[in-house]
Parts: sequence; C-alpha cells; structure tokens
Amino acid sequence: MDAADFARACGYTGDSPALLEAFEAIRRNGIAQAREEHFRRKAVIDKLKQSEPLFLAAIGPALSAQEAIEDTARFIACWRNMPRWRQERRLPDLVRARQQRLVARFFRRYGHRLWAREAA
Repeated sequence: MDAADFARACGYTGDSPALLEAFEAIRRNGIAQAREEHFRRKAVIDKLKQSEPLFLAAIGPALSAQEAIEDTARFIACWRNMPRWRQERRLPDLVRARQQRLVARFFRRYGHRLWAREAA
C-alpha cells in the first residue's frame, strides 16, 4: 500500500504532496508503534506463562481470569463515566486495568493448556 492508497483509505481525496507525505509518515510510525506495543505485551505474557501462581498474583485480588475480566470491565465503564479531571488523575489505573484485561483474556483462553503441558 503506497501513501496515496493509505490516504484514500483514511478518507483523504486530495493530491497534495505534503499531505500524502504526512500520511505516509503516519503509516510508517503507526506500524512501528504497533509492533513495539505487540512485543511489549508479548513480553508480559511470556513472563506470566511460567506458572499459574504467578498469573494469579498478577491479577490479584481476583481469584480467576473471568473475575479479573469482570473487574476490569467494571472499572473501565466507571472510568468512562468520570469527569474529565478525574479521568486524567486515574489514567495510570486505566492503563493497568487494560493490561490486566489483556492478560486475563489470554490466560482464560490458553492458560489451562499451557499449565497442563507444564505439569505433564
């Protein structure tokens, strides 16, 4: 996909070289940032694959992956209903909740297989 195709996919219909160059820079940086975020998330998951107690400590005080997902969904919904000034103060909590939700979803799907393989 070249810069013009990406710009059209984003809704830009013009042909300004400067704007096409800007769209290309956005596309390149977006891909690099997405790869970086993927590897960061993968590193967190790989650390927790070692054992089930380590995973349970990471999602604490929840007692299961399903409970952790419900807790994070509740917090995210609550965060969205907060006033802007309170949202800004609780932003680190939102980041932590999203990270916990990602980890809990992964281990809800694949944890039993991973730890059964480890036990065998």
